[in-house]
Amino acid sequence: MRKINEIFYSLQGEGHHIGFPSVFIRFSGCNLKCPFCDTEHEDGVFFNDDDIVHAVNLYEASWIVLTGGEPALHIDEDFIRLLKRATGKKIAIETNGTIPLPKGIDWITISPKDGICGMSANVKAEHADELKIVDVGQDLEQYFNLPCRSEKTLMYLQPCYVEDEAIRESNRLRTLRRVLSDPRWTLSVQLHRYLGIP
Repeated sequence: MRKINEIFYSLQGEGHHIGFPSVFIRFSGCNLKCPFCDTEHEDGVFFNDDDIVHAVNLYEASWIVLTGGEPALHIDEDFIRLLKRATGKKIAIETNGTIPLPKGIDWITISPKDGICGMSANVKAEHADELKIVDVGQDLEQYFNLPCRSEKTLMYLQPCYVEDEAIRESNRLRTLRRVLSDPRWTLSVQLHRYLGIP
């Protein structure tokens, strides 16, 4: 049984696959407590794997996105194999990178939290297809030295979303300046917020 916050169909709103129709499996719970977390992920219902597969197969999307919370707390190689075999879909994961990942995942997005608001959260994942960094004004050079990064890893910088409109605008402008001044970064925006979709 796996504790699921929700399973839903939407467009990928961030990073490299922005705009891709995807089925999201949002797992409950996280091993970190980020002060800017925008997801209410502690609540959930226990699903067995057959129920998860059935829910995912209700949608035609070619991508499944494992997210949370922290999805790596809830998955293993058997689950990844089952999802791929039973759905025929590709699997992406959005993770903080602090927990080693099982094999078989097609796209790994790591959003590390080291150095953010005094947090220490060592990245243990061995590979990242993309690093998606929430910009809170921290030193960005540290992310180019992570062991999970290779020359093929895509680097995305995303403004930190907060409810306060003035702070949100300040965050957005800071991130735009940082991306324009260092073209190793690509801007990531939370498209779903602009479109009003989950």
